[in-house]
Amino acid sequence: MSVLFLEYPKCTTCKKAKAWLEGNAIAFDDRHIVENNPTAEELKTWWQMSGLPLKKFFNTSGLLYKEMQLKDKLPEMSEEEQIALLATNGMLVKRPLIIGEDFVLVGFKEAEWEKLK
Repeated sequence: MSVLFLEYPKCTTCKKAKAWLEGNAIAFDDRHIVENNPTAEELKTWWQMSGLPLKKFFNTSGLLYKEMQLKDKLPEMSEEEQIALLATNGMLVKRPLIIGEDFVLVGFKEAEWEKLK
């Protein structure tokens, strides 16, 4: 099994997640979430696969999220508008992201990731 791993290399959580993947011998394709930002089409597909609320895809603790005051703006935006916004800047997207054939994991929660083995 090989998964797509979207990360921001300076992010400590991403570093932990990458080490976990390597330590568990899970093959992955590495993708820099800022240099190669997910497209709106990718985000929409991944969101639908994940079964999660769209808000879970936002990096709510990030500076850009706070600067843009998205906490107040998101509830008034349509899902299409939110996806389009996420596609504009990888720093808005919660990371790391793991995309497999039939699953998507957002953020690094080791207990959830254990299911990959």
